[in-house]
Amino acid sequence: MKNTWGNNLQISLFGESHGPAIGVVIDGLGAGIELDMAFINGQLDKRKPKGKISTQRQEGDQFEIVSGVFQGRTTGTPLCLLIRNQSQHSKDYEATKYLVRPSHADFTAFEKYHGYQDYRGGGHFSGRITAPLVAAGAICLQILRDKGITVASHIRTCKGIEDIPFSNDQGEILQAAALLNERYFPTISAEAGEKMVSLIEDAHKKGDSVGGVLETVVVGMPTAIGEPFFGSVESVLSGLLFSVPAVKGVAFGEGFGFADLYGSEANDAFAVENGKIVTKTNHNGGINGGITNGMPLRIQTVIKPTPSIYQEQDTVDYRKGENAKLTIHGRHDPAIIHRARVVVDSVVAIGLVDLFCERYGYTWMEPKEEKEGTQ
Repeated sequence: MKNTWGNNLQISLFGESHGPAIGVVIDGLGAGIELDMAFINGQLDKRKPKGKISTQRQEGDQFEIVSGVFQGRTTGTPLCLLIRNQSQHSKDYEATKYLVRPSHADFTAFEKYHGYQDYRGGGHFSGRITAPLVAAGAICLQILRDKGITVASHIRTCKGIEDIPFSNDQGEILQAAALLNERYFPTISAEAGEKMVSLIEDAHKKGDSVGGVLETVVVGMPTAIGEPFFGSVESVLSGLLFSVPAVKGVAFGEGFGFADLYGSEANDAFAVENGKIVTKTNHNGGINGGITNGMPLRIQTVIKPTPSIYQEQDTVDYRKGENAKLTIHGRHDPAIIHRARVVVDSVVAIGLVDLFCERYGYTWMEPKEEKEGTQ
C-alpha cells in the first residue's frame, strides 16, 4: 500500500477510520516556519460535519504535533501530526462486513488485501483520513499565504443548482476568496447556498445523497512554475486531487467546455498592462505548456454523491459468493461536497508547495528574517 506522495515535500498518511488515531508525516519542510495553530484548527473545523447536511459522527479533531516543531517553529526534520479518533461506532459495520457496499472500496479492498484490511468505516479508504491531509494542507496554505498566494474554492454546482462563477477580475476574485474562506458552506451567492442546503436536507430525508462540482482559484501565482509533460502543473495537481475520496473528475480552465469552442474562442490573447504581460482572458486556467503564466489558476473538481445511502441496494455477499440485499446503517453524509472544499484547497496547496520547491529549493518556504546566531 503506497501512502507517500511528493518529490521535494513528501507527505505520508497513516491510520484507519475506526482505529485509535490517524495522522500524517511531512518531510521536506523548511526550518523556522512559525506555525499558525489557530489557522490549522480553523481549516480542520471546515472539514467537520455540522447540522443535517452531514454525518452525525462528531470528532474533535484535536491534533498533536509529536515531532518536527520546537518552540512553535519547524525544525526542518520530519513533522509528525496525530489526530486521535474518539467517536467510533464499529458495531455498525460488523453485521455487514461481507456485504460489499456499492461504489465503496469494499470489493477492491477484499481483492487486494485478502480480507486483512480494516473494514470498519472503510478503514484506510475512509474520507476520515482527509483530516490529517487538511492539517498538512493548512501548513502549506500558510506558506503560500506568506508568499502572497491565495487559494479558495466554492461549490459551483450541486445537482443542477448553480452558484455565481468566479469573476475574471483578480480584485473581485480576492474579495470572493476572503468571503469563502470564512464560510462553512462555500458559495459566493447566499441564495444559491440556501437552495443547495435545502436540496441536501431533502436528499437526507429520502435516504439518498448528492454531489456536485467545486471551482478552485489560485491568485498570486508567478510565472514559470511547473514542467512540460510529466511534471506539469496539471499532472501534479490532478494526481493529488484524484487521490481524494469521491473525486471523479478534474479539469483546468474551461475544461470539457473546450470541446464546444473554436480556437479563436479558446485562445487567450496576450497584452501588456502596467508593464506586465497578461492574458486578456483566462480560458486555459493560468497554465500554458504545463507551466504557470501568471494568471489565476482555475480548477474544476467533480465530487460524486456519497455512496453510503440508506435505501436498499443490490450487492453480493463476498464470503458466500451469492447475490444479496444491503441496507446501510450508521452515520453517513447526504453530501460531502461542502466538507470536501477544504480538502481540495489543501491538496492544491500541497502540490503547489512541492512545485515551488522543485524550482527554487526547499529554502524557498523558509522565512526571510535574519536567523538567530547569524551576522
